[in-house]
Amino acid sequence: MKTRCLILDDDPLARNITYRHTQKFETLNVVAQCMDTEHAAQVLSEVPIDLIFLDVHLPLTSGIDFLKSLASPPHVIVTSAHREYAWECFEMDVVDFLLKPITFERFMRAVHKFQHLTSSFQLDFNAGVPCLFVRENKKVVKIPLCEIQYVEGLGEYIQIHTQNRKIVTKMGMSQIEEKLPSRFFLRIHKSYLISLTKVQAYTSSNVEINGTDLPIGRSYKNTVMNVLNFEGIMSGGQF
Repeated sequence: MKTRCLILDDDPLARNITYRHTQKFETLNVVAQCMDTEHAAQVLSEVPIDLIFLDVHLPLTSGIDFLKSLASPPHVIVTSAHREYAWECFEMDVVDFLLKPITFERFMRAVHKFQHLTSSFQLDFNAGVPCLFVRENKKVVKIPLCEIQYVEGLGEYIQIHTQNRKIVTKMGMSQIEEKLPSRFFLRIHKSYLISLTKVQAYTSSNVEINGTDLPIGRSYKNTVMNVLNFEGIMSGGQF
């Protein structure tokens, strides 16, 4: 899932430089470019934004005052020609402070910092049991892969079902599907991804896991049937 970005800068040249930098990242999607805080506030009220590239000197309200006015601000990377504002910005927990003119190398480091801070999960295969680390609210929780029964898509979030708990984290289904080992996990529906080792029964339209029937999507049916009918997948292999 791409990061939805808003660029807020009254300088057309600086705004264009920031935009061109973002276009070098497949993961960044610039939803809007704004010249003032009034326009930016309107965009924020209408569209979910994940990251703001925020200038400090703006015509109506300063970028700092605008940030303070937001009840639940997105992540922010400040772009400014005035280094004296850096300390105040970092006190407000911005991701980074970029001093203009902004080189692509410096911009890239800031984006990577944002991606690291917001990474919802990581896999750890170094321990005895492979584990998934996901961000739940303000903490990171550890889930052994062998405990995952299935994953359910909830729009911009997913719910990971285990034997004893359900963990909700902000992540797309395609993202977790890409990261989990395909030897043990299979997408069966746009909203469901299952652990093959937890399948108890299946038909041409449903998969049963822990007494719960999960639908098989029409576009996934052939692949799912081929995998489930292959006995080696069902009976062999351990994490």
